[in-house]
Amino acid sequence: MCIRDRDSNIGNIIAADLKRSGLFRVLETGGVVSRPSDISQIKYAEWAALQAQAMAVGTVEPQAGGRLKVTFQLADVLKQTQLTSGQYNIAPNQLRITAHKIADAIYQKLTGESGIFASRIAYINKSKGRYTLQVADADGENPRTMVSSKEPIISPAWAPDGNRLAYVSFEKKKPIVYVQSLSGQRTIVANFKGNNSAPAWSPDGNKLAIVLTYGANSQVYTINTDGSGLKQITKSTAIDTEPTWSNDGNWIYFTSDRGGRPQIYKVSSDGGDSKRVSFEGAYNVSPRFSPDGKSLAMIRNDGGKFRVALQDLASGQVQLLSEGSQDESPSFAPNGRVILYATRAGGRGALAAVSADGRVKQRLNESGGDIREPAWGPLIK
Repeated sequence: MCIRDRDSNIGNIIAADLKRSGLFRVLETGGVVSRPSDISQIKYAEWAALQAQAMAVGTVEPQAGGRLKVTFQLADVLKQTQLTSGQYNIAPNQLRITAHKIADAIYQKLTGESGIFASRIAYINKSKGRYTLQVADADGENPRTMVSSKEPIISPAWAPDGNRLAYVSFEKKKPIVYVQSLSGQRTIVANFKGNNSAPAWSPDGNKLAIVLTYGANSQVYTINTDGSGLKQITKSTAIDTEPTWSNDGNWIYFTSDRGGRPQIYKVSSDGGDSKRVSFEGAYNVSPRFSPDGKSLAMIRNDGGKFRVALQDLASGQVQLLSEGSQDESPSFAPNGRVILYATRAGGRGALAAVSADGRVKQRLNESGGDIREPAWGPLIK
């Protein structure tokens, strides 16, 4: 894969996106003389000799009113044909998101799968005594603060529509579950006696699974996003926490120590008897479903090291993916190819990602501070 444009910044963003996917090798072409900006200028023999299979070219041109016209074309080097193209009329501050969209278009054309580079991530950043809930590009760049408080903020979770976040804030001196739109409007969903925590959206976006100490010990409940319709789902003398919904909405998976040590269980989203799901290893927590519903990411205690693991739900086979000692909060990319998580580096939390097959590992850019509890948002429609 080779990328050429007249704006090195946008080209670098596209190249970095594709490289991070683990499916592309971006060619270093410092020795190549020709720098085409249009598909008609490509010297295919020259690029084929460098073993390039596809080539993206484009331009960024100023327009009236301070806007920019961004164009790109993707060519098959071996067949010497155009595969796809696109044009965007944007404001200058939209260059980064446009680069991500172009990377998505290239990724989808060459793989047949949806790209995820124009999606967003959320995470908690603790810095200088303040907690902030931040939303950033999928590569960790361009962070935007949604909530800031001197009291802890935890457990961000994206709504399926990608326009709202649920989270827990201690700003009123106790944990309360909020839902907030990206425009800033927010409502209290759960403020019951005791602790209100661990929100997880239902697939249709109409309900949250939450954890309450409404009675005594932590149990899983469901509640409508307007705060009505509270229903208890698990009923045990153990600690049941960290709920997540199956993709069809029929099941809620959760962490429980009812067997003596933390393991993953599932229960009907209408309540009832629970069944254990994880059996390999003595400690498994933080279940998260893959987009295709076939796998479950979790955190496993592997000889004293807390690492990201992936369990195939059909076979029960488990693969350890990450290599840290204090990894936490796994979250799938919308296409299921990558898992985002938090790790420790230099004595503080940092964002990291690993491909679902474990082959590609990377650290994401972030703005500093102690980063915790990342969550990958859905595709932007």
